[in-house]
Amino acid sequence: MITGIKKTHKTTEIYFDEANEWTTVITYNTSLKNRLLAFSQEYPELCKIVSDDECGCLQFKIQKRYFTYRISAPYSEERKATARAKMHELNAKK
Repeated sequence: MITGIKKTHKTTEIYFDEANEWTTVITYNTSLKNRLLAFSQEYPELCKIVSDDECGCLQFKIQKRYFTYRISAPYSEERKATARAKMHELNAKK
């Protein structure tokens, strides 16, 4: 979608507090929008589209316990080597 908005202004904002059971997600990110749209269609009581600004940004409300984020540590060289060897093994079987 061409919006005229620079990529640096296309942000994702996530708001929640400890007292409220809902998380607000405001995003331009296509992958996240698609996942939240699919979730909201399957579970409308748990996730709702709040607004669409027609410039590519969607705002959702989702119950906090169903929204997660993950921080992962970088792979060690040993783990990379193991994964690489496994992929070579799998590709050799094709």
